[in-house]
Amino acid sequence: MNNDSLLEVKDLKLHFRTTRGSVQAVDEVTFNLMQNRAVVILGESGCGKSSLAKGILRLLPRNVDAYSGSVILNGQDVMKLTDDDFRQHVRWVNMSMVPQAAMNSLNPVLRVGEQVMEPALIHLKVSKEEALMLALKMFKHVGVPADFINRYPFELSGGMRQRVAIAMALITSPSLVILDEPTSALDVLTQANIFNVLKRIKKEMGTSFILITHDIATSSELADEVAVMYAGQLIETGSARDFFTAPLHPYSQKLMASVPHLRGKDDLDFIGGQPPSLVNLPKGCRFLERCTQKMPQCSQEPPVRAQDGRTVKCWLYQ
Repeated sequence: MNNDSLLEVKDLKLHFRTTRGSVQAVDEVTFNLMQNRAVVILGESGCGKSSLAKGILRLLPRNVDAYSGSVILNGQDVMKLTDDDFRQHVRWVNMSMVPQAAMNSLNPVLRVGEQVMEPALIHLKVSKEEALMLALKMFKHVGVPADFINRYPFELSGGMRQRVAIAMALITSPSLVILDEPTSALDVLTQANIFNVLKRIKKEMGTSFILITHDIATSSELADEVAVMYAGQLIETGSARDFFTAPLHPYSQKLMASVPHLRGKDDLDFIGGQPPSLVNLPKGCRFLERCTQKMPQCSQEPPVRAQDGRTVKCWLYQ
């Protein structure tokens, strides 16, 4: 593992039991994240992005059918820890999460300050006075006025509630924060403000981020690296500069062509058809039925090609 590497995910698999069969939500996913960097996981809804976050954080439902691989954080394979050790020493300590619709997940009957203080009280074992000081410090980092600490969630706007959720994830000073669709329910101006907050936190606190989103346009504000997920697999990874300039995989190219551009003259492209069911996955390339560049060999599982810091899972590059 590289000395500058913060997170190394190797062959992570997470499948769920259902009445229809096993849902292969995360299927042998591998990627790295360096210190003080942000990787954006892109893909359509239902491709396994949120399940990937749950797999990394070990937030597992009862119907898990398969869960394996390695999650190496700061040189330690945390997959080998017991559930108790993981809860006490990893989750909310070294890595935390801002869940999807986080602004609606705050407890409506508790003041926001109490909720932000809670991870510090439980995991850092500090006094209430120390937890309060930490909460106020986090409020300053995320741009929430200090006097909001005694307010209830319903007294805050959606953008302010989202900032509170980010402050809660940061209060234990984790190395890594996973953000699951952090701006999906916010207006465009508030989205821009939230991303400015995240960029400032990354610079001031040295925090690394995994940003899970289907919104390509806003994700480019934070991204250092990009990973594209399709039907439970990572099909392309690379630097944000390379990806946004020249995506490699046909699916990635279609995603980029679907992004509106100011004063754009060309019609927006779209991807025909539907993603395959994660219960009955096709053999070979999982994008085959929707791909406009398919070849005979695409009926076989494509290998992953790595070159110049990029990876792509596609027969076009073999």
